[in-house]
Formats: sequence, structure tokens, C-alpha cells
Amino acid sequence: MISKYSKDNMYRMDGYLGGHVLERPYTSDKVYGKVGEQEARDIDDNHQRYRDIRFDLLRSLLANKKAVFGSVVILLFILVAILAPYIAPYSYDAVDLPNMLKAPSVSHPLGTDELGRDIFSRIIYGARVSLKVSLFSVGIALIIGVVLGALAGYFGGVVDYIISGLTDIVWSFPVTLLAIAFVAALGPSLTNLILALALTGWTGFTRLVRGEFLAIREKEFIAAAKALGIPNRKILFRHMIPNSLAPIIVLATMELPKAIIVESSLSFLGLGAQPPTPSWGSIMSAGRSYILEAPWIFLFPGLVIAILVLAVNLFGDALRDTLDPKLKN
Repeated sequence: MISKYSKDNMYRMDGYLGGHVLERPYTSDKVYGKVGEQEARDIDDNHQRYRDIRFDLLRSLLANKKAVFGSVVILLFILVAILAPYIAPYSYDAVDLPNMLKAPSVSHPLGTDELGRDIFSRIIYGARVSLKVSLFSVGIALIIGVVLGALAGYFGGVVDYIISGLTDIVWSFPVTLLAIAFVAALGPSLTNLILALALTGWTGFTRLVRGEFLAIREKEFIAAAKALGIPNRKILFRHMIPNSLAPIIVLATMELPKAIIVESSLSFLGLGAQPPTPSWGSIMSAGRSYILEAPWIFLFPGLVIAILVLAVNLFGDALRDTLDPKLKN
């Protein structure tokens, strides 16, 4: 264990224990004979404090009605997507021409489309597409954004100049328009749609992480870690990224509803999931030709999109309020 003592305030800084200055000072009236025993006690105190913080955050989320409502709805959609083959009463591509454009009934709770396919079953299977695209695209964008933002914020200089310039260029284009250009160039498919959304959504994470790193790298525990000779890789992954997780998680929850809406929009234009794979956007696109005689084809997928986006936004707002101490009370 590498330790360094500050004579000014008599605090001990442990480079490999997270780089934090411990809160308990070494008082002059009590001398510890074994430094190892005191280190063990400090580690236990830190772990207990971190556990208390996690429990406080969980209790705050459970006490927030928006968080509870949003999380319940999100979990419900995830379960529906996973259990789609067992929940859906019909196959999503089962054609039944004698029952085409049927209004909602007992046999077809949300009606049928122009080919007699059950809208309820297609919406259930469409949840798989929307959740898959949004989760994977935001996940890839998060990885790209965190890596580029960490490099720009930590090293600065030419690296920061290049990454910031590239971020500003991509940021200047509308996300939907840029995603349409990517899909048009790569070809319409679900995989290309995920790549398009990821390659257009990383800029927000990059700007956020860069700003956080510019602030964190000036902290005393980072200076102490550098003085102790800790490699840059360990400083980035052990000290700086963990201290930036809260805003990153909040931004990810804010990007999910945006990805759901963009995916539905591109599928509406025929650039997303290709037939017969159902997507909420493609169902609405097919229903626009029958909006007067069969409005349920267009109405119910749009209502489902609105409910899911609302739930994710409410959960994101509650998570932001919980993780940001400046917004408490």
C-alpha cells in the first residue's frame, strides 16, 4: 500500500483506495501503533459510507412517485418484449384477409390492419424492436462518447482540440437528418439503424464527460494520484470515470426516449425494420392510408410510444433529482 501524509492538515491520502482524502484526521493525542490496522478501519468506514449512500439513493427513488411509475412501466414493457411469443394471441405476420380492417373486438382487442393481422400482437412484437434499437444505440453511443470525452478532458491540448472540433461538427447537424443520411448510405435495416443512431448520438456524452473531467482533473486527489506515480489508465478508470457516473447515467436515461422517437420516425419512413418485422413506426406508416376508415391502426402504436417515452422521461427526471444534490429539497 502506497501512502502519503500531508503535514499541513494531517490527513492521509491513499492512492489505491480511490484517491480520496479521508475525512478522519490523525489527531495528535492519539497515536496509532500499526498503520495497517488503521488502514483497515478506514477502508471499512469508507465501504460502510458508500453502502449508506446507495441505500439513501434507493430510498429516495422509491419515495419519488415519478420514479416508481416510470420504473414500473419500463419493466412492464421489458417483460412484454421478452415474453412476446407467450403473450401475443396471434403471430405478428399471420395474414387473415377475411378479417382485414376489423374494429377492436373480443377476438382482436386492438383491431386488425389491411392484411387482417392482429394489431395487438404486432404492437407486442414491436416492443422488441423499439427497445432493442434504443438500448443498443444508446449503449454504443455512451461507450464512444465516454472514451472520447475522457481523452479530451484528461489530456487536453491537441487531443482536446481535435475531439472537440469533431464533436462540434457532428453536433451542428440535426440528429434525425444525419441518421437518415447514414441509413440511406448503408441501406435500410435494423442493424444499420442502430449504427446510425449510435454514430449520431455520442456527441452529448462526449461534451458531458469532457466537462466533468476538466473539473475533476483539478481536484486534490487527482494531483495526489499523479504524484504517487499511478498510471493514467488507472487514474481514468479508478478515479475519474467513477466520479462522473451520476451525470452519465442521467444523460443515458434522457437519450433513451429520443432514440425511441427517432427509431419510430425512421421506421415510419421505411428506413428501419423491414417487413414483415413489426415496428411501432412501420405500423403507423401502414395505418396512415386508412386513418379515416381504420384509425385504430394509427392510434394505438402512437399511444404506446407516448406512454413509454413519458415513463422513461419521468424516471430520468427523478433519477436526476436524486443524484444531483443541488436539486434536493
